[in-house]
Amino acid sequence: MVDQYFKELIHWKLELKKLRELLLETELKEELKWKTPCYTYEGKNVIIVASLKNYCGLSFFKGALLKDKQNLLEKPGKNSQAVRMFQFQGIKEIKAVESSIKEYIQEAIEIEKAGLTVVKPKNLDNDYCPELAETLMNDVAFRKSFEALTPGRRRGYNIFISGSKKSSTRLARIEKNRQRIMDGYGIHDCTCGLSKRLPNCDGSHKQLA
Repeated sequence: MVDQYFKELIHWKLELKKLRELLLETELKEELKWKTPCYTYEGKNVIIVASLKNYCGLSFFKGALLKDKQNLLEKPGKNSQAVRMFQFQGIKEIKAVESSIKEYIQEAIEIEKAGLTVVKPKNLDNDYCPELAETLMNDVAFRKSFEALTPGRRRGYNIFISGSKKSSTRLARIEKNRQRIMDGYGIHDCTCGLSKRLPNCDGSHKQLA
């Protein structure tokens, strides 16, 4: 399945193939999660790669724990607490820091072996479920719309989406609410304008059925 992913790539094919080669040199296991190649250690997610519109990325799930003395890593979003990533726009950029990429990958593996975790504030409102976190990472337009929502609306979506035990259902809930999010509405907001309890929905939209 992972081979098929790389075979069907349209953008950043050469770059992601190179990143894959570097990852396969390590003891990480290659899997397909969230329809994207993910590299794990004893079942724990360590690194994921992605093909985005403006760049390809190599993301560390616990990137905040990396020393990053060379300041090579970026946050996928301004509110990202744990994830840090390399962003590349060409194969030359990858080759220029290839040795550093290897060092960062090995450090990430050692962090996982040590069982270290990223400590997050108790009042953090964006401790998103994996499916939502990866959708935000891989879809720039969706991420911008989601981050433009109020903290309460973001929290509401996360609670609703993560409420299912099945990953497939969580992904389906994201897709079902994608347009609401892109339009700036919260999970409980009225979209028809008929509600007497704006901005909340009171069921008045059923009149339109």
